Amino acid sequence: MNVSSTGLPRVTLHQLAELAQARLVPDTVDDCVITGVDLNSKTVGQQQLFAAMPGTKVHGATFAHATPAAAVLTDEAGWRILEEAGETRPVLVVENVRDVLGTVAATVYGNPSQAMTVIGITGTSGKTTTSYLLEAGLTAAGCTVGLIGTTGTRIAGRSVPTSLTTPEAPTLQALFAQMRDAGVSHVVMEVSSHALSLGRVQGVDFDVAGFTNLSQDHLDFHATLEEYFAAKAMLFEPDSPLAAARSVICIDDRWGREMLDRAGAQAKSMATRGELANYVVTDVAIDPAGGQNFIFSGQKVHLPLPGRFNVANAALALALGDAVGGDIHQMITGLANVGVPGRMESIAVGQDFLAVVDYAHKPAAVAAVLETVRAQTKNRVAIVLGCGGDRDRSKRPIMGEYAARGADLVIITDDNPRSEDPATIRQAMLEGIAAIETDAEVLEIGDRRQAIRAAVAWAKSQDSIIIAGKGHEVGQLIQGVNHHFDDRDELRDALQLLLAGKLEQA
Repeated sequence: MNVSSTGLPRVTLHQLAELAQARLVPDTVDDCVITGVDLNSKTVGQQQLFAAMPGTKVHGATFAHATPAAAVLTDEAGWRILEEAGETRPVLVVENVRDVLGTVAATVYGNPSQAMTVIGITGTSGKTTTSYLLEAGLTAAGCTVGLIGTTGTRIAGRSVPTSLTTPEAPTLQALFAQMRDAGVSHVVMEVSSHALSLGRVQGVDFDVAGFTNLSQDHLDFHATLEEYFAAKAMLFEPDSPLAAARSVICIDDRWGREMLDRAGAQAKSMATRGELANYVVTDVAIDPAGGQNFIFSGQKVHLPLPGRFNVANAALALALGDAVGGDIHQMITGLANVGVPGRMESIAVGQDFLAVVDYAHKPAAVAAVLETVRAQTKNRVAIVLGCGGDRDRSKRPIMGEYAARGADLVIITDDNPRSEDPATIRQAMLEGIAAIETDAEVLEIGDRRQAIRAAVAWAKSQDSIIIAGKGHEVGQLIQGVNHHFDDRDELRDALQLLLAGKLEQA
């Protein structure tokens, strides 16, 4: 293979045109080497390909003239914009940029995923926790691990900032190349339904895929729950171009059992609720510190995280590690001290009640976190939560309903209202509560800081409070402005005010 001085293959514009089955304009253009691919007009460099796609408000081709890119990849609509602007650089014109972008980017960066063992994890809840557990397990087993997911990217434990659960294809392939060059042997990545539907993981060579569960989420993007499931299934169905070579599927819910049927003979099953499976969990017990002990396929496991759902996450992580040849005993050792940012994260400053921050932002997750905390609480439970704006509106009343069914105090507040009126979002949640019979006390406090402080002021000895929805996030999106806001910091501040006698207890 012809290799450049950077160590990447020398991929030329004409080669990419042939790969993408693109119309090259003008067709007589001299060939040139392409060293990178970028969607961002502000960061694309010289000798790179600018991928100009339709946006929500304007086509990316509008910004091409301001870039130093060597060439542009776009669709017919983008080509018309470029032609009218008098574009003189080479243009690759395809029917749909997303259909080829992943393959093009992977080729430019030397198909880096083929040089590593790549494990993709999908499902509604548990992706982040499972990926953290798997990272810890594989690291303990002697692997050099790269992690890509909701909380960002890590390369052998070093943080690399990213903005999406599954980055866009050019960013993803560049990350893979960076990981490969850093000596990473195993990549653990969350794979969202958006990434599967929008082609972000096209060009990724998945060795193993894992499925956690499925419940209502993202119905602002997918028309139905069945369509949402079908997007996830693209990682498992043998005839899908995105499918992993092998898979491990949690069959604790009906969607998992259906996914197992679709995945065929290459799939293995994992169960925690008595189902017959390749990997089985038994003898789950809560320890005095709030962690859990269980037996995983005959091996004793200690997990420092609370919640039956985290037993399933840990079991899936161990099964995926086993599927890629990890040493089970070493991986189990690696799970013993795992913490996951914003996932059942306890905040303690000396108070005599439990206070946790959790990312639960969908109905099933809210029900699960309340069930978990209730099982470990002697007295009362409170939850503070809201719903995001410009997202699935149908889940708002359900979120309110589930909160009121599981808590003694429900405080409805704001959570990234984005462009919507936050009061309208809160009202939809309150309507869900009003539709059921409940003994829960319900408060509406739009200011999230004040809502958290109200929950802390309410709590007494051996109560529990849950601040739900934002988890690891450190911003509150309001009318296009991202205001710094960290539930963990806000909860810690409120607890310290309480202990200092500066927060009146209810």
